[in-house]
Amino acid sequence: MASNKNQHYVPQCYLKKFASDESKAAISLYNLDRKKLVKTAPIKNQCSKNYFYGEDLILEKALQPIEGRFSAMIRNIEEPGYILTKPNELFLKQFWLLQYLRTEAASRRSVELSAGMGAVVGEVEFKMELKEAVQQSMRMFDKTKHLISDLKVCLFKNNTPTTFVTSDDPAVSTNWWHLFDKRAELQSFGFGSAGSLFILPLTPTLLMLAYDGDVYNVPNKNGWVKVKNTSDVDAFNYLQFLNCRANIYTESLDNLPYLELIHNAIIAIKPSQRHKINYAILDKSDDGIKRFRVVDSPDTEEHEEAIIHCQPVYVAPPAWPRLIKWKLKGFVLTNETGVGFIRASRAEMLGTNDFYKLPVRKT
Repeated sequence: MASNKNQHYVPQCYLKKFASDESKAAISLYNLDRKKLVKTAPIKNQCSKNYFYGEDLILEKALQPIEGRFSAMIRNIEEPGYILTKPNELFLKQFWLLQYLRTEAASRRSVELSAGMGAVVGEVEFKMELKEAVQQSMRMFDKTKHLISDLKVCLFKNNTPTTFVTSDDPAVSTNWWHLFDKRAELQSFGFGSAGSLFILPLTPTLLMLAYDGDVYNVPNKNGWVKVKNTSDVDAFNYLQFLNCRANIYTESLDNLPYLELIHNAIIAIKPSQRHKINYAILDKSDDGIKRFRVVDSPDTEEHEEAIIHCQPVYVAPPAWPRLIKWKLKGFVLTNETGVGFIRASRAEMLGTNDFYKLPVRKT
């Protein structure tokens, strides 16, 4: 059991793709708090904790064949003439989801959220321990993987001198349309939302993107997009800096000025918390319709009924990759309820016919 004690939430097979030495044992680490570059940090010590997935090793062993398949796929992708296939598209989407759910950052977000809710309502039962959050997060994989199966996938080949960076929370979920369109500014977004963008750097020169094909157009050939401008690489790297918890990883031993440049561009907008808890009290009730009003605290005034709304905090990067374009006659679906703006596949799952198309605005 001791050999499996050190369990990685970002797998070593992934981090080794960004190794800074030929032996694949070290990686360059940029710490955001200290603004310091550690040129040869041991990969075996990165993104890991003792028995992170539990001492029974069930999850740890279940992840091993998936990681082995990922390594083999990356080798395949790097072969000349590779064409992205549907089975590999599906695997990359599911690997993105697994990586999104398995990090310490993801589990800590759950812990912080439960603690925040407990503080609002004054109930210690809401508090969740990290190990419990890890187990809960991993159980979400099978329950949510169907939500992203409809997304299109493409691979970006970086042909610029600037490399892609990765982080301790490398699977990025963002939504350009939601952050751009004022009609969505009061809505949250999730796996089934219209306008989804799921991003994962694969190597310093490769990156995968899963995207909503009804909102965006990403011109590609056989699944490949050639990146020729460093501004597009910068845009993807902004998202890694915004998403990471503490550390950025890179293969380069001497790119501190570049890392500081990207860091300084996002430092003022990087959220200090990844969620906001809103407490709303019953304001009035007319003809069976209840209206709630957000207050600063449950103790602000007396009330008989209240709701708690947990809102994820997302921010737009300083720039979006120009290779991702708005689709001509693109659309989102809505029924003007709390479901929000969703994709066609999600509407089909809900089994109702009251959704209608809302055109995507480009300006």
